[in-house]
Amino acid sequence: MLMPPEKLVIIDYCGTLSLAAPRFGRPDHLTRALDGSGLAALGVSTPEIFWEKIVDPTWIEGSTTSIGYAKVMAGRIASLDLAPGAPTAAIESAACRFVDLYLAASRIDPHWRPALTGLSGHPAAVTAVSTDHYAEATGMIIGYLDSWGIPARRSGRGKPSASPPASGFLVANSADLGALKESRRFWEILKSQLPPSSVRRILLIDDFGSNEAPGDSYGAHAQVTTRREKVIANIDQTFQAAVDVVPFELHGPHWGSEEAGAALIDETAAVIGAFLERRA
Repeated sequence: MLMPPEKLVIIDYCGTLSLAAPRFGRPDHLTRALDGSGLAALGVSTPEIFWEKIVDPTWIEGSTTSIGYAKVMAGRIASLDLAPGAPTAAIESAACRFVDLYLAASRIDPHWRPALTGLSGHPAAVTAVSTDHYAEATGMIIGYLDSWGIPARRSGRGKPSASPPASGFLVANSADLGALKESRRFWEILKSQLPPSSVRRILLIDDFGSNEAPGDSYGAHAQVTTRREKVIANIDQTFQAAVDVVPFELHGPHWGSEEAGAALIDETAAVIGAFLERRA
């Protein structure tokens, strides 16, 4: 009889598993995407307009409901009347094209593959990909994992799981859970998907927003600090288990380089290996 896993590995998505996601938001990349999607022609022509007038005011609704990135963006653009006379269908189509570009670019960094494959099906641990994100992201993440032969299932507000998944990952997206990661509710729902009282030790790997692109308020220093404190405290209080925290933070002039990202992933993979070998 298989024993329920005693270890839980929690890995953030944007800025941690996916370094391409925040890179998409850099001013040069973002400007090209706004132009290529048709949003620029509808008045969302600069990164400043995108972050300050579109994303920031709609973030809570978009990241804690099933409405989705494209719909919340299209609704905001229409309400601001940035493109007077533009048909609703044109706005919605441009928003969908933009989101498609973003999701296609938000792949999991390939340097993570050996570590994630090792975690999948590990008898001593269950792995959760945690993310504050829009509804469209869940299927994308599951699809990327599936392409590597790693099964994954959605964590949501449904019936608690009676047994742990035999293999693969849980994907816990704030849009599916109805709460951001800094909320106690996020972790209570995730815990309900695991066997009662099985987890005794937790490894948390997260950038807490520090790797976000310039202009994205989610990455503001004060918010990152507060979010880190709340996330750690809520995990601790929810699971009543020992929590090892690994901040996945890129710094310095080579922040955006492939080499810097690969080096940090390798360092973190070694920490994961040591965590799995340690007695719970």
